[in-house]
Amino acid sequence: MSDNFRKNLGLRIKQIRESKKLSREDVAFKCGFSGSYMGMIERAENDFKISKLYKIANALEVDIKDLFT
Repeated sequence: MSDNFRKNLGLRIKQIRESKKLSREDVAFKCGFSGSYMGMIERAENDFKISKLYKIANALEVDIKDLFT
């Protein structure tokens, strides 16, 4: 996964989360992640599997494709 793609994806996740007035910890809890791991995803500090994106989309109550628009 390229750095630019990962950065854009992390920013989009953060935008959706903030628009729904959810904290990073709220979303992380719903996904079974730590708050710090969720922060690493939003800041594009590591690679992650597509299965994690499905969990994030579910926690945000959006379709996974919405993470890419």
